[in-house]
Amino acid sequence: MESYNRKKVVLGMSGGVDSSVAAVLLKQQGFEVIGVSMELYSCDRPMGKGCCTPKDRLDAKRICDQLGLAHDIIDLRSGFKNHVIDYFAAEYAKGRTPLPCAPCNRDVRFKALLDYADAVGAYWIATGHYARVQKNEGYFSLLRGVDFKKDQSYFLWGLSQKELSRLQFPIGPFPKERVREMAREFGLAVSDKPDSQELCFVGDDDHTLFLEEHYPQYVKGPGDFIDEAGEVVGRHRGVHAYTVGQRRGLGAGFGERRYVVKLDAEKNRVLLGSKNQLKANGLVAKNIHWIGPWSVVHGPQSIVRIRSTHKGVAAHFQMEGESLQITFEHPQESVTPGQAAVFYNGDVCLGGGWIERGLS
Repeated sequence: MESYNRKKVVLGMSGGVDSSVAAVLLKQQGFEVIGVSMELYSCDRPMGKGCCTPKDRLDAKRICDQLGLAHDIIDLRSGFKNHVIDYFAAEYAKGRTPLPCAPCNRDVRFKALLDYADAVGAYWIATGHYARVQKNEGYFSLLRGVDFKKDQSYFLWGLSQKELSRLQFPIGPFPKERVREMAREFGLAVSDKPDSQELCFVGDDDHTLFLEEHYPQYVKGPGDFIDEAGEVVGRHRGVHAYTVGQRRGLGAGFGERRYVVKLDAEKNRVLLGSKNQLKANGLVAKNIHWIGPWSVVHGPQSIVRIRSTHKGVAAHFQMEGESLQITFEHPQESVTPGQAAVFYNGDVCLGGGWIERGLS
């Protein structure tokens, strides 16, 4: 790394408020900032919501022009399709609920930023994520953003020491309200631009229609709703249209309120039950990735988060071969196969893994 310029940073820019403010903060710190936008997918129709669209890339270019920064666009459509969209569709076909932002960050975005930085001799990479990096003795830690409501560390658990050692999160120390205020103070053209949704490539948040149109080979079609007694109580659209914990969109006629408690992709069945049946005492996770030392997971502040909006629950962790068995201090609802179990000790994100099943 001796030949790398430590005052040069490659910033991933989505065209939104967060990465735009990050650009200003880095420039104020004396960095030579190169803004890089990513072309991740091709839109087959105008989308009411989303990010990383041609308009967003134009917004990023406008901000770079406003700040006097270099700007470039890199085409990542092939990798994004292979690592993110294809995975997304295949998981739904297996009766699992995918978390596409995690493999996107791990296998596409940050890899591309590092490759670009290497090509231009920049030591640092940066993004507008609400997270922080802390240097310790011998390794780097990933920390939650100070704004717990906007914290994005849950989606970054797959990052390695290679990325973290060269990574900056300029807005991680600030709450979202302050970032929006700074955008206005800096006079940024995107200061009032609404936040984008997490799932960038699915227009208008209709993943079911997206799968039916683009991945019909994974859509098995209608099947049976099954109740607690194993009786058929109705017909569903297809397992790809449902997720554990779902209550709305099930149709009427089930009597008392029912929830999706399990998806059986092999038999194309959706199992319904009461809210109480959603509770689990723990989970089994696989494909575990540790960011820092395993030993700290046994500390008094060790918690696990089972979805991005989950505050976390104290838990006991036990490695069993290649799997990690997690026992919650208190039962949790909607442990969903395909989502991530992400581990923390206080504010420090220790790593994560993919949820295989809940434990009763």
